[in-house]
Amino acid sequence: MHECVEPLEAMLFDLAETGAHTAQTMYAAPGWVVHNNTDLWRQAGPVDGVKWSLWPMGGVWLLQQLWGRWDYGRDRACLRRIYPLFKGAAEFFVATLVRDPQSGAMVTNPSMSPENRHPFGAALCAGPAMDAQLLRDLFAQCIKMGVLLGVDAAFGERLATLRTPLPLDRIGRAGQLQEWQQDWGMQAPELHHRHVSHLYALHPSSQINPRDTPALAAAARRSLQRRGDSATGWALGWRLNLWARLHDGEHAHRILALLLSPERTYPNLFDAHPPFQIDGNFGGIAGITEMLLQSWGGSIRLLPALPQAWPQGQVRGLRVRGAAGVDLAWRDGRLQYARLSSERGGHYTLAYGGQTLTADLSSGATMELGLHDDRLVWE
Repeated sequence: MHECVEPLEAMLFDLAETGAHTAQTMYAAPGWVVHNNTDLWRQAGPVDGVKWSLWPMGGVWLLQQLWGRWDYGRDRACLRRIYPLFKGAAEFFVATLVRDPQSGAMVTNPSMSPENRHPFGAALCAGPAMDAQLLRDLFAQCIKMGVLLGVDAAFGERLATLRTPLPLDRIGRAGQLQEWQQDWGMQAPELHHRHVSHLYALHPSSQINPRDTPALAAAARRSLQRRGDSATGWALGWRLNLWARLHDGEHAHRILALLLSPERTYPNLFDAHPPFQIDGNFGGIAGITEMLLQSWGGSIRLLPALPQAWPQGQVRGLRVRGAAGVDLAWRDGRLQYARLSSERGGHYTLAYGGQTLTADLSSGATMELGLHDDRLVWE
């Protein structure tokens, strides 16, 4: 349903205009920036509470939806249209990142880790984990877009150089993924805070994952355990997706049950933040999908977090990166078949149960795979 992103795209073009004014007047910087909140008039500066308002990553956060639209649809016209938004956002941070005198990393400053407080009386900080994670994605996306469009090679090289000294994700002394550059997590005033901003790298990004970064994935799991399962509606939606990314179907299912409980879902099925916030509904749907199918890191993972409570079932029309769709069915907790249909053609890798298969499909082609004697094979 890529058409659902169109209003957001239009809003981001508006925000790029107001955000350019904010970038110039607040930071004397090129490009554009949006902070924590906006409205009908496309406010781009810090507003509302000091605990959360001075976070300069709001535009980058929203741009990830546009990247997803392109990555799942691979429409070149879409790529050309949205590239200036990505470039403008990157230009702002090229101009405003500063070197941390203690760590030597290039950081956002001032910023904060939405919407949590560190143990030193405030939320303001330099270079929180989520900022660096978002910038790693933004810079990589800009570089790839420039290559595909054949533009801005010098700018892409500059982003690649600047991407390297961004703060790396770190594991704290309690085994948790650090939310700040400093190991402050176990001293924070709210140990069970609802936000898990520093886990952006696990989901919706895939910088952290069990396959490529098992130690960081284990630290993300530890962070989730320490934060606890109790949260508001939208925060449960995020936790559901995070546990699915960790391939823990049983814990994901428990989170889904909490999300659908009377405390978090009204009788009309609206999410109860409370009050109603659509984030919880959309997060729940996304989480169910992540339990059944994941598409990141160049692979399509079939039934990666299937709980025992769903021994059989089928889904049709799920979308994967690379402009393709997947239908799949399972019985007795085992894959029966998966059908891959490519809209634009491409190379695809599918994984299930520790096995992988690859296929090169032409535009409009369909292939089906299944299990034979526990081996994953093309039918």
